[in-house]
Amino acid sequence: MTDLLTRLTEMLDDLDADVDETIDLADEIAASGDAGLLPRLQAELDRALTDRNAYARELLGGVLAAIGGPEALPTLIRASAVDLGDDQDGLAAEIVDLVQADPATAGSVLRPLTEDDDLSVANRAEWALRFVP
Repeated sequence: MTDLLTRLTEMLDDLDADVDETIDLADEIAASGDAGLLPRLQAELDRALTDRNAYARELLGGVLAAIGGPEALPTLIRASAVDLGDDQDGLAAEIVDLVQADPATAGSVLRPLTEDDDLSVANRAEWALRFVP
């Protein structure tokens, strides 16, 4: 599966990569449920933020959400708090889905973030908590 993740990151860096093929590969990795990929996914998401790659943030965020579940919310909230000038529709939907799928876990991992020193992170955590049923 690591080879697939390497391929995905290469495709996310390649402006000429086929979008549908890239999305299909991200979906395949997400469907694997391989929790061993979480550290690498988090590192690649951090790199996407550093590179200001909103497309990579969306796809990697989706894979991270699928594999990491609600425990991935802190990483996703921190990624969402970075303004890359995009609408973040996909990432926001992933966050909302995780919150609604497991409100108890979501609440427990999000509440501490509302006190984060980074106000963007605190505000995103408060926003996400609005979706707890």
